[in-house]
Amino acid sequence: MVKTYLRYESRSVFGVIASPTGNAVFDHTGKLSITPALESVIVWDIKKGAQVARWSDSSNKAEVTCIARSPSGSDYAVGYSDGSIRLFDLTSNSVKVILNGHRGRITALQFDPTGTVLASGARDTDIIFWDVVGEVGLFKLRGHKDEITGIAFVSASSGGNADSALNASSQGYVVSSSKDTLVKLWDLRARHCVQTLVTHRSEVWSLAVSPDQRLLITGTSDMELRVWKIDTDRLDNVSTDTDTSNMTPEEAAKKWEAISDYGTIQRSSKDRVVDLRFHPTGLYFSCVSADKQVEVFRTRTHAEIKKKMARRQKRSREKRKSKHSGDKEDSDASDSEAEDKALEITAADELTSFKLFRTSAKPVSLDFSPVETDAATLHRQGSLNILVSQNNNAVHTWTVPIPPPGKTTKQANLPEPSLMNSVEMLGHRSEPRSLALSSDNELIASVANKSLRVWNAHTGSCVRTLECGTAICAAFLPGDQMIVVGTKEGNLELYDIPSASLVETFDAHEGATCWSVDVRPDKKGIVTGGADKCVKFWDLELVRDQQGDGSVVGRRRMTLEHVKTLKMSDDVLAVKCSPDSRLLAVSLLDTTVKVFYADTLKFFLSLYGHKLPVVSMDISSDSTLLVTGSADKSVKLWGLDFGDCHRSILAHQEPVTAVRFVWGTHYFFSAGKDKLVQQWDGDNFQRIQKLTGSHGDIWALAVAKHGNFVVASSQDRSIRIWDKTEEPLFLEEERERELEELYDRGLEESLDRDEGAVGESEGMEIEESQRAGKATMETLKAGERIMEALDLADDERKKWSDYEERKRKMPHLNTAPPETNPILLYEKLTPEAHVLRTIERVRAAELEDALLALPFSRVLSLMAYIDIWARRDWNTPLTCRVLFFMLKTHQNQIVATRIMRSRLDSIRKHLRAGVNQQRDQIGYNLAALASLRTEWEANATAEFFDEKDIQKVLDGQLKKRKFTGIKA
Repeated sequence: MVKTYLRYESRSVFGVIASPTGNAVFDHTGKLSITPALESVIVWDIKKGAQVARWSDSSNKAEVTCIARSPSGSDYAVGYSDGSIRLFDLTSNSVKVILNGHRGRITALQFDPTGTVLASGARDTDIIFWDVVGEVGLFKLRGHKDEITGIAFVSASSGGNADSALNASSQGYVVSSSKDTLVKLWDLRARHCVQTLVTHRSEVWSLAVSPDQRLLITGTSDMELRVWKIDTDRLDNVSTDTDTSNMTPEEAAKKWEAISDYGTIQRSSKDRVVDLRFHPTGLYFSCVSADKQVEVFRTRTHAEIKKKMARRQKRSREKRKSKHSGDKEDSDASDSEAEDKALEITAADELTSFKLFRTSAKPVSLDFSPVETDAATLHRQGSLNILVSQNNNAVHTWTVPIPPPGKTTKQANLPEPSLMNSVEMLGHRSEPRSLALSSDNELIASVANKSLRVWNAHTGSCVRTLECGTAICAAFLPGDQMIVVGTKEGNLELYDIPSASLVETFDAHEGATCWSVDVRPDKKGIVTGGADKCVKFWDLELVRDQQGDGSVVGRRRMTLEHVKTLKMSDDVLAVKCSPDSRLLAVSLLDTTVKVFYADTLKFFLSLYGHKLPVVSMDISSDSTLLVTGSADKSVKLWGLDFGDCHRSILAHQEPVTAVRFVWGTHYFFSAGKDKLVQQWDGDNFQRIQKLTGSHGDIWALAVAKHGNFVVASSQDRSIRIWDKTEEPLFLEEERERELEELYDRGLEESLDRDEGAVGESEGMEIEESQRAGKATMETLKAGERIMEALDLADDERKKWSDYEERKRKMPHLNTAPPETNPILLYEKLTPEAHVLRTIERVRAAELEDALLALPFSRVLSLMAYIDIWARRDWNTPLTCRVLFFMLKTHQNQIVATRIMRSRLDSIRKHLRAGVNQQRDQIGYNLAALASLRTEWEANATAEFFDEKDIQKVLDGQLKKRKFTGIKA
């Protein structure tokens, strides 16, 4: 009989506030923060420090690397490490669109001003433009040689209709920066690079364009920020006048130089730039550095620049007078040169450092509040609100006071920037190194450097937060009211959970690290092992605290009393008591495990075989098996009766960090630095299943009693819980599923390699503009579904055509009609409608890649159905899209096929009528919308007049009356 197991499924992830791999942004109200949290995105209420929503996709396991806010405020683009992009809706907290086109992690995302086009840059050096409304990729731009670090849209000065969503994808320009030290200006109409800035000497880490699209700032590893001036008038000339036949290459290049050097500005940090960001008003911009510094720069007003120029001219004249007091002719020539130089405005004249503040950890990203859109709102508020995401799992908002209108910074006497709000209580600042479960499996304790947190195991909410030493291990004491923590300093710290206080501290191992703590099975004490080569035994005692002068006796509390010490030959890394209280296992730094009798401490067994020290071990509930996990990547099972090694298993690809038995069974879990948790059967030594999801080394593991759930803490600061389900698991099926996943992964990698190799062979130039898209398993499966639908429809139509032919030839025979396919009966569709329905079910972003999977024989069959759809006016936009893509892809084969001529003529005839009807309908709708807009503006616009001016006009219109008296 085949042995069955129960499957574990991921239930929840908590402890992560903001992962350091992505940037955090404000929402459109400035009250919420959208932060990356490993494979999810969390929406935080900044003021309350509470989670509002969590965005995740069950089909995604990749980490979030980039987030961008749409101008509409409700849509947010989220980029992942596998190259996919998902658009989430803030109101419904659900995925709207999934886009696949990159072969590396997404590093830059930017919406255009209309919010209908999304530009994405990735580690694969490509820039892809996406139609957000149509949910398709428009085109791909290639030219950079390294990772894309920044993207910004720039529009020409005369682009009046560039704000229209209909022209957003074909007008305007894009500036991109990369780690290849280049900054490129791309023309979206020509899909070509029109200018390249090559003056940088190191990687360009970030760029920012001012809201008025006049200035471009780039940041590198230098102590200076380079400022460039964008000439929008020259962009107009580039887009309209393209005749360069009568020019030399140097003149043509100079004509197309729309970005010119404007100078440099000095920054205070010596480390590289992390992020650059302009304020929505353009009056301020910030620079984030890798050394915990955030520097805010201010744009000088015209009056300040004029005053600065006047002082510079005055100093220049004074220098010239003192220098040229003799020769008048030479002094006149030098005077004119110096005068021109003094009148030249540079970036340092326009931009100046305003405020500087330091964060508690290295910042990852920065964002200004989008509510501060105009200068009036900003000055009324009196400060800048800045959102800073840090690499220590925290999000802070800072307030930077600004001077009121008409006053300089010195005159305003502004206070320093201050921390306004923070979200940091629901996660550790560093990775949790140990986990402990309460006896009723209701609480989870996690310890990290300087912090101890207690979590509710069911809801994932943080119950208690306490400060502690550099914690290494922890355990709940009997009663689940107290926690003992072993620290790197060699202390044992006793904490009371209800009062959230430190009760007592014991110097357990004389300054050496306390590596392990284990509660004795009799619940009367604990055992600790440390780097001082000692195993110490502690008893739990109840004492009463005396208050005041000693006459008042306080409540009773629990304490620890040192009972005895077992000296070892080397550092103790782990200790474990057997559940029957008979044996004590001690792991030493010399790679051996010593087993002693717990009562007499006499030596019993020495277990050796590991090549590196054992860092974790556990004993089964029947006290017959000992499992050890070592840094040599292996797990060994030992019998405790004779000390024989039952089996040695190469369990992980990296060092093993934790092993735990399931109570009442011989099943055990192992965790390692390869980001995996695996379940094993200790009787037949088979791996049952892999538990994936972690994005960092797993440090600690805890298993609930009877294995109801498993908890693991990782280097990514997350705490993950997997629940045991009722779904049966068979080992053979699990191995087959793992092989299928491995095959699918290898197939995707081969597809990526093939796609990356296209055009990169020797002697071939890479085209700057290419089709956007990527072949994935989803697109291959969609192509297979289309082929199955075509085969089914062809068979069904052939059956009915044969039936009609037989009926025509032999009308006297009462031939029974053929049976309809069950799928068509269930869907109540004709074969032609079934093919159309199958294509409609394919995601718009994956349709073209799915159609590429069709062989040419299926293409001919599909063209016949396109003809039928055109005749019947079925989904004309989709029909046109499929037709045009097929013609573009298989043009040579279609031209060489004679039978396609008549079919193409029929398609052209019938499709043109359908397209004309669609065009008329769209034109009618646009005219109706324009009429409604005009009507709304007329009703919603109120005109205000000055009452004094109106009264003056009325007084001028009145005739003055003269009163006279009449005498009789």
